[in-house]
Amino acid sequence: MFRPYFFLILTLFYCFSAQAQQPKKPTSSEIYQAIEKLNFLGSVLYLAAHPDDENTRLISHMANAVKARTAYLSLTRGDGGQNLIGPELRELLGVIRTQELVAARKIDGGEQLFTRANDFGYSKHPDETLAIWNKNEVLSDVVWAIRKFQPDVIINRFDHRSPGTTHGHHTSSAMLSVEAFDMAADKTKFPNQLKSVDVWQPRREFFNTSWWFYGSKEKFDAADKTNQFAIDVGAFYPALGLSNPEIAALSRSSHKSQGFGNTGTRGNDFEYLELIKGDLPKDKNNIFEGIDTSWNRVKDGKPIGDLLHKIQESYDFTNPSGSIPKLVEAYRLIQNLESSHWKTIKSEDLKNIIAACAGLYLEVAAESNTATPNSTIKLNLEAINRSPQKMTLTSIVLSGGTMVKENTDLKFNESHRFNSPLNIPSDASCSSPYWLNSKGTLGMYRVDDQRLNGLPETPKTITATFNVLINGEILSYSRPVIYKINDPVKGEYYKPFEIVPEVAAHISEPVIIFADEESKDIQVVVKAYRNNLDGFVQLAHPRGWEIYPEKQNVNILHKGEEQTLIFKVTPPKDQSEGLMTPMVHIGKEVYTKKLVEINYGHIPFQLVLLPSESKVVRLNIHKKGENIGYIEGAGDVVPESLRQIGYHVAIIKPEDINAETLSRFDAIVLGIRAYNTVDALKFKQKLLFDFVEQGGNLIVQYNTTGGMVVDELAPYPLELSRDRVTDENAEVTLLNTNSALLNYPNKITLNDFDGWVQERGLYFPDKWSKEFTPVLSMHDQGESPKKGSLLVAKYGKGHYIYTGLSFFREFPEGVAGAYRLFANMLSIGKETINSNQSLKN
Repeated sequence: MFRPYFFLILTLFYCFSAQAQQPKKPTSSEIYQAIEKLNFLGSVLYLAAHPDDENTRLISHMANAVKARTAYLSLTRGDGGQNLIGPELRELLGVIRTQELVAARKIDGGEQLFTRANDFGYSKHPDETLAIWNKNEVLSDVVWAIRKFQPDVIINRFDHRSPGTTHGHHTSSAMLSVEAFDMAADKTKFPNQLKSVDVWQPRREFFNTSWWFYGSKEKFDAADKTNQFAIDVGAFYPALGLSNPEIAALSRSSHKSQGFGNTGTRGNDFEYLELIKGDLPKDKNNIFEGIDTSWNRVKDGKPIGDLLHKIQESYDFTNPSGSIPKLVEAYRLIQNLESSHWKTIKSEDLKNIIAACAGLYLEVAAESNTATPNSTIKLNLEAINRSPQKMTLTSIVLSGGTMVKENTDLKFNESHRFNSPLNIPSDASCSSPYWLNSKGTLGMYRVDDQRLNGLPETPKTITATFNVLINGEILSYSRPVIYKINDPVKGEYYKPFEIVPEVAAHISEPVIIFADEESKDIQVVVKAYRNNLDGFVQLAHPRGWEIYPEKQNVNILHKGEEQTLIFKVTPPKDQSEGLMTPMVHIGKEVYTKKLVEINYGHIPFQLVLLPSESKVVRLNIHKKGENIGYIEGAGDVVPESLRQIGYHVAIIKPEDINAETLSRFDAIVLGIRAYNTVDALKFKQKLLFDFVEQGGNLIVQYNTTGGMVVDELAPYPLELSRDRVTDENAEVTLLNTNSALLNYPNKITLNDFDGWVQERGLYFPDKWSKEFTPVLSMHDQGESPKKGSLLVAKYGKGHYIYTGLSFFREFPEGVAGAYRLFANMLSIGKETINSNQSLKN
């Protein structure tokens, strides 16, 4: 009998996760399946580079069918990708994708681990990847993960023997895994780690291969499979009414920011594993063959295994609490073991199973979802034993040692509620993703505390510990403080409880463009996180910029309220850029951080504390035309950015695309991946081409090669490729120096390509008809020139422009040259032609 997917991580039994979601309340059959899990002492570590790289079918199979402790080690948090659900990029996207991975593991039954590697964007070769990441530091993190998790088996998603054939991050993940396989057992490697963990040698390592890596199914079928395993991962779990691939599809669908919704399948489904290290199992249906996964692998463990088998055999589905005395006995035996690794894991599992058998509900909820250091907050605590098992709540101890309650008999189904103030220490750290607390590098996050390294989330430090006496044994249950309300629509709704600064402030726009010397009013939003906030605000600014007034008072009576202050900012006459930061003075303290809220329904509410910085840019920029229509794609901030330089930008819904609507605009811009994500565009393409033919400008930003909703991307033949230039500093050649795109109304020079971030562009066309004129050429080191980054064609009276340049990344960073070039794209066709000069396409 298989255990259900949402109970595979036993430490989540009936307790609040760090996400502060509603706690699970296991059924009798789910408790039974958790007891089955207690008798398997084996671990699998799946390893790849990014969120979404993991094979959820194999992770689910290992956790569900095999019942192995299974984890996914993602080297990065996916910071460098695109976001299909909102505007968040880089670090904030990494926070979203971290939570999506955690949600996926709750579905497929795995645990989630990370390294400090930063997803800096696409990389074509592991040499580049490992230079930017700092190979030695990421390798140390992989070794740390192996030593801490102690896997018997490691499975790599990618092939370590194929550098240059796929994303450099992918190959690097496998190369580091192979190197760490033996290094983790070597005491001379990263010896400082041994203060916290022991050396560990995995037994064997596999490459999770498939026909895709061979180029075709025919080549895969013909390949030598001496060292390969074919594992059927298509099992059906009667307790769930779901197949393993259906569970995997639900897990995969957690990656909503990447648009990876997946449909489950039924029936036999095979995954292939190629042995690359360790001994070859004789039984190709069992990757643990030859590894003792029973309690016999632990000294003095056999009596525990025998007892747990008896508990399993005698389990009464109508009365789970009847198993509690024997479960407590097993817990007591485990405390006498020498093995700290399995002792720790199985002790926690047993405690949570005992609580589940008793229906033991323990909760500590705050009156607010935030509190500041050196403040006091009211807590509501609840304890109830919903079983006939006798037990006593010997004490409740809050963080800092405050005793709330002692020696309370928890009688059957009798609720006990307590109130207590909680004093937040003055030195309490504010809540935020730990990997963002210190400034890192392009390739690495900085984590100073080794104990945090690899964790998916920052551990909660404000907790209550419920000590419960059951059958002569005191079991301690730690519960993080949470916040919950009754939402009229959602019902019982949970949020994490966070420690925040007493005030946070941000400038309303992350990037502010000054297209001329005129002053702009800038809004500074100040939010109080305590009552009676009184102080003043100044703006730190680059030299040459003028701010009026120099400072303004801020007075906020109630916690949670905001006050908006208006500062007049005057730029210098010449081109200039820099950072502007609100400084909020409260007493002797100066606050310079902002709190960013991430609020999507599929992940828990997140508060991220970041430096409060907005980029201000004084541009020497000219533009023609006023009204721009924008058809949104996968999500970007291009419309807001164009408004910054004085354009009137209207969002056009696909259903509103018609000749009359289009005629109102000087140019129409399609958002990134619009032809991949907006199905309705398949019916609107002719209308867009007609708009161009009648004199309009159509700018199409990048699309990927797969899943296009239109057959004809352009009015002339145009084919996309996977060509991209990942080096943001790659040399650019101006191919057509007479092109209007390089001359009007702004003279574009090579200097306009300085300061670009993450990449030059992606998914460039590689074939196009003679009507198109390529404007730029660029390439990564060692590659042929790529001329498809910016193409323009005259069509009728108007112009069609296709660009794979990554404007969606450059605009949020305030890259001056990107704005100037885009203004030229919008202005094409509006130049003044005289007898002395002719500006060509």
